[in-house]
Amino acid sequence: MRDLAPRGVVIENAYVVPVVGEEIPSGHVVVEDGLITSVGPGPAPVVPEGAERVDASGCLATPGLVNTHHHLYQWASQGVTPDGTLFEWLVASYRLWARMDAEVVSGAATAGLAWLALSGCTTSTDHHYVFPKGRGDLFEAEIEAARRVGLRFHPCRGSMDRGASQGGLPPDEVVEDVDEILRATDDAIRKYHDPSFGSMLRVAVAPCSPFSVSGELMTRSAELARSHGVRLHTHVAETADEDEHCREQFGVLPVEYLDRLGWLGPDVWLAHCVHLTDKDVRRFGETGTGTAHCPSSNGRLGAGIARISDLLAAGAPVGLGVDGAASSEMTPLAGEIRMAVLMQRARYGPRALTARQALEMATLGGARCLGREAEIGSLEPGKLADVALWRLGGFHAAIDDPVVAFAYGPTPPLARLLVGGRTVVDGGELRTVPGEEAARAGAAAHRRLTTMDHV
Repeated sequence: MRDLAPRGVVIENAYVVPVVGEEIPSGHVVVEDGLITSVGPGPAPVVPEGAERVDASGCLATPGLVNTHHHLYQWASQGVTPDGTLFEWLVASYRLWARMDAEVVSGAATAGLAWLALSGCTTSTDHHYVFPKGRGDLFEAEIEAARRVGLRFHPCRGSMDRGASQGGLPPDEVVEDVDEILRATDDAIRKYHDPSFGSMLRVAVAPCSPFSVSGELMTRSAELARSHGVRLHTHVAETADEDEHCREQFGVLPVEYLDRLGWLGPDVWLAHCVHLTDKDVRRFGETGTGTAHCPSSNGRLGAGIARISDLLAAGAPVGLGVDGAASSEMTPLAGEIRMAVLMQRARYGPRALTARQALEMATLGGARCLGREAEIGSLEPGKLADVALWRLGGFHAAIDDPVVAFAYGPTPPLARLLVGGRTVVDGGELRTVPGEEAARAGAAAHRRLTTMDHV
């Protein structure tokens, strides 16, 4: 097996799409000590001593993709309520998730992260908000899985404190006490969060949603996050049912409710944002609030089509997310690029979103949502060497524009994936955790979750 992290990697003869700046039809990307040191036309001007040389003829070179919203544990509960609304699906799913333990999370996260890597993802978030009592350290389990697979990871310590008896959606058995949540979240930040340049692990604070979290928890979570300088994340405005719930419970629509609680700003990114008013869109642009757009999940649950074109026009950061495997059934992150284009055009017409805009959302847009645009999201000297090489031969060769071929056609084979200059995927195969092993871990997690006794 080739060295996963040689001193340098020199990629040549690729169609290079830096995302920032001009595309290069036949160019190079030079990687040294985990950083990009040169991007330009023709052969590399300097080859670092001992560097691996990669002939990328017929390949498209892009930044590694950034996944801005996920629920890795849901790999173990795919196929639940396949024809239900969000609320129907959640009610059915909570009964399963109440059984979850660290072993389930470990297996599900290993499979989910491996699948992301095989679809060109180099950085992923995860929003974990279900913590049944006495089931082990679920947060640590997914962090260890990310270390094994080798992806840059932003786990979000989620929470719920409004059970059914308090007007919330989840059953009481899966909610936690506010003080308990804040202690656990503070501990997670202190133990795991690494703010340094090139960090492989950063923690965010992420109460689940307005229909499962109290105003007190939302407010105190924001205070805690900002005291540590970490980011905030939650779900909002995903369905019309949520609009109705917020009107009944709080007297306002979801985004206005978050705004009142101090939950808009450049340190916040929000999942879904399907049902936004004109005022909401303006506020996102004014405050720099990010959106994690999850088009496949929104379609699967019949939630609607988010106003992504309007958000981009307002200047708000927008990234892409696969959402949990239980609400999108193994959608590859690269596939969300195509789905984003199709959804926007279905709503706004054929000029609503281009292939290049969607690719930017999947890379630099996601980096902006996570506050890492100075490190990842584009191929530029000085940035981290998170690079994806896609092979565009075969059926893709009939499309002249490589970016259109990538975005509109089936996801092309992944020739190479570098994370900080380290090879995670080579020739379509994982080089960190064997793909078959990761798949078995996911299947075992599913069996364990669906057959264990409810506690």
